[in-house]
Amino acid sequence: MVVTIDAVQAALKDLIDPNTKKDFISTRSAKNIRVEGDKVSLDVELGYPAKTQIEGIRSAVVAAIKTVPGVSRVEANVTMKIVAHAVQRNLKPLKGVKNIIAVASGKGGVGKSTTAVNLALALAQEGATVGLLDADIYGPSIPQMLGLAGRQPESEDGTSMDPLLAYGLQTMSIGYMIDVDAPMVWRGPMVTQALEQLLNQTNWKDVDYLIVDMPPGTGDTQLTLAQKVPVTGAVIVTTPQDIALIDARKGLKMFDKVGIPILGLVENMSIHICSKCGHEEHIFGHGGGELMCKDYDVEFLGSLPLELSIRELADAGRPTVVGAPDSRAADIYRMIARRVAVKVAERAKDMSAKFPNIVVQNT
Repeated sequence: MVVTIDAVQAALKDLIDPNTKKDFISTRSAKNIRVEGDKVSLDVELGYPAKTQIEGIRSAVVAAIKTVPGVSRVEANVTMKIVAHAVQRNLKPLKGVKNIIAVASGKGGVGKSTTAVNLALALAQEGATVGLLDADIYGPSIPQMLGLAGRQPESEDGTSMDPLLAYGLQTMSIGYMIDVDAPMVWRGPMVTQALEQLLNQTNWKDVDYLIVDMPPGTGDTQLTLAQKVPVTGAVIVTTPQDIALIDARKGLKMFDKVGIPILGLVENMSIHICSKCGHEEHIFGHGGGELMCKDYDVEFLGSLPLELSIRELADAGRPTVVGAPDSRAADIYRMIARRVAVKVAERAKDMSAKFPNIVVQNT
């Protein structure tokens, strides 16, 4: 039986990528398909980081192609390629950073910073180069969560700073520059200026994703950042109860007004499982996040349990993804991170560097 490229493509159309929920042909992930007798070789290029998934995807691709009559050998090379994607109008991607993802909430106390840190760590574990910017000037918590409290960034030229490294992340926070007990008694313009300096004067090095832990709320500082920072997309963090969802809806609408796409919503503290008896209880309500997603046609990225260990590990400077990598919560963080990266990959690519500047001169 003669093997054809069309037959191979037909087999791949029936194979669904577990992360994109789409087949490898429609997403143009399958490339360079070659047929030599009974042997088929191809490249599979993923637009998102999935280091822990590559072998499973390769095995699934090989198995699917081997169902084609006449095929006895398959060589599949699975790689990852992360590119820069479009941001708000009149803005260009930041130097040294391909994509900026804002992690935001309408109010404090919903676990936004814990989510931001674990998503950043999960993306790094999946093979991406990741940066983390602590944009919460009034309450910087990233230094404590990453075990970097008391450390200060270095500057070689006196104007820019090198990010501090933790668990493979490039990080920057105002918390590295002030005493842990010092209150930030600053007005809005000073906060905005400080955040712009932290963002633009940090020597980010070939970052695929810069996670920005936004300050809670929807005030002047958040709006200014949303207008001046080239953001690829935003993730909203909430808890299930109505009070939190009211503010989460405000945060979502703020990003919508400034033209920043919502990548999805994460629901924190969705369920508590008693460590002694195993009883499950929805302490803060049930289904609120999913209902909000339906109302605004936004993807529900996942829900995280209310667990003592998540808080303990963050306080100890070893967030769940690195402190308990085999835990159920770590798996959920990695799943959410991959889905966020897929949503970014589905955005239009940034083409600003592809076109030269056109200058009209009188001759």
